Amino acid sequence: MPPEPETLAEAGLPEAILEHLLLKILYFRGELYGGELSTAIGLKFSIIQDLVEALKLRHHIQVKRSMGMGSVGAQYALTEEGRGRVREHLEANQYAGPAPVPLAQYNEVVRQQRHPEGWLTKQALGDALQGMVVTDRVLAQVGPAVSSMNSLLIYGKPGDGKTFLIESLNHIESAPIYLPYAIECQGNIVQVYDPVYHQRLEEEPAPITAIAMEPTYDHRWARCKRPFIVSGGELSPDMLDLRYNRTSKVYEAPFQLKANNGIYLIDDFGRQRATPAEILNRWIVPMERRVDYLSFLTGGKMTVPFETFLVFSTNLNPAELGDEAFLRRIQYKMLLRGPSEDEFVRIFEAFCESRRIPCSRELIAWLIDRHYRRTGKPLRRCHPRDVLTHALNLMHFERLRPELTGEILDRAFESCFLEEHDDAPPAETRHEGPAEYQRFSGGLAALAEAVAVASPDTVRVQVKS
Repeated sequence: MPPEPETLAEAGLPEAILEHLLLKILYFRGELYGGELSTAIGLKFSIIQDLVEALKLRHHIQVKRSMGMGSVGAQYALTEEGRGRVREHLEANQYAGPAPVPLAQYNEVVRQQRHPEGWLTKQALGDALQGMVVTDRVLAQVGPAVSSMNSLLIYGKPGDGKTFLIESLNHIESAPIYLPYAIECQGNIVQVYDPVYHQRLEEEPAPITAIAMEPTYDHRWARCKRPFIVSGGELSPDMLDLRYNRTSKVYEAPFQLKANNGIYLIDDFGRQRATPAEILNRWIVPMERRVDYLSFLTGGKMTVPFETFLVFSTNLNPAELGDEAFLRRIQYKMLLRGPSEDEFVRIFEAFCESRRIPCSRELIAWLIDRHYRRTGKPLRRCHPRDVLTHALNLMHFERLRPELTGEILDRAFESCFLEEHDDAPPAETRHEGPAEYQRFSGGLAALAEAVAVASPDTVRVQVKS
């Protein structure tokens, strides 16, 4: 927890930056009481009080009214001269949020918030993945990578749950982290907190018996859940460096900086705008040294910790993504294989239970035999969800009873997957149910036995029109 600064020196920022920020906050928000100004800038009023008085003496701000509680109870507003000065400051940048955190303080807190060795247990990982049917082998493969927070390449066929597995890691119980709204470096402002990717946690109300002088944290930081950020095919190399907004004149942090102390998943690796080699080249130094180097437009560099769990997920052959030297830099590799029939049945049953649709094991066994064993189609973890979703949509559309049958599963399966086609009109399909399947299987077995003992010359098949 970053401690709350008591003095301007502990805040670590030049007076000029805070003065400019106070003026911009009043410019964009209008009249504010001293306490509101303190909350907006994220610092105690005692730290900014002298700066407020100096701005009053220069006639940049004025007191509109007072609640009779000293400077903190006074309502402040900009003067005309102050408005003119703000317009000058806006030429430098338009940032008007909580005061930024010096880079040195940010680096120290990020390293303090790193998970200690051995923080993850098999039980905690299993609890996080309870919404997914996984084997002990999968837990043993992914567990050490997550515990060490080293890089991971997870690969396998499409639809086998790679992304879902990594997303489930976000459910691991862990302490919250503190994330700055912005960082100051070399006079530049870098915005880090992003409500799109960061889940801010509500403040817990202090108990009545709490001592007023208890230490609190620095409110230039937001108390958040550990971040989980995903990039897909839209990722390009320029998105992995500081991005300068020419309107606000403020830098936006790249994804890996926003994901510090959390997880950064590069999904569909190998299908980005950049080549896999370009992306891997970008990560070589950060993955090995746990530091990253970011560039300003002026040519300056910013050195930041690289404390994110970097995960690459792909359905391509890893050998096509780069040579051995590149792939060696990724510490852990994991092949997520397709499910066994037992896993497939458990996934099917779990989805049926979640949608409150009864389904017998006999019906699932029939589906597997009819559409997988006979056709050679491989089992995928996404198939139960896809087929059952189509089946439910079909029942809703045709106002059928919420009950799975062989015919409904046949039709749902056909609407899920591509079929070989020609120009001939479709023949009427006879849907074979589980009971017919059992009789058909028994008939096949009897026929096979008869053929085995009969002479080839005595076996005849007669077709009647």
